[in-house]
Amino acid sequence: MSNLKVQGNASGAGTSTLQSANTASNVIYSLPDSSVDITVGYRNVPLSGIKTASYTLVADDVGKFVELGTSGTVVVPAAVFVAGDVVSIFNNTSATIACTCSAVTTVYKGGVDADIATFGITTRGVATILFITATVAVVTGNLA
Repeated sequence: MSNLKVQGNASGAGTSTLQSANTASNVIYSLPDSSVDITVGYRNVPLSGIKTASYTLVADDVGKFVELGTSGTVVVPAAVFVAGDVVSIFNNTSATIACTCSAVTTVYKGGVDADIATFGITTRGVATILFITATVAVVTGNLA
């Protein structure tokens, strides 16, 4: 049985120490420690950017949300994303926006067994695209 020891200052000042009891020798990481690359991940969903016209999703949008702040369309391109990639889109306009799946082989609307080539996101709505493979995705959210 392994143990993970977390120790630090309860006041929030100073450093915290993570120590694994399951190693041949003691390994101690004090956080923050710029000499060791420890990636924990996001504690929120970062904004990829506010777009003011039609926009084509890019690989840098993965794990983030894109805000469309004026009318336009969003294009979901082929051959950009891989299994497990997730992108959310926020429609911050007063009308439904259109999203086009540009040659992505199969895109399902969550809970529906039908391939869709386009979908709409309602006013002030959010849609999330989850890539199952590089060519198969599922879209959920406030779809029109």
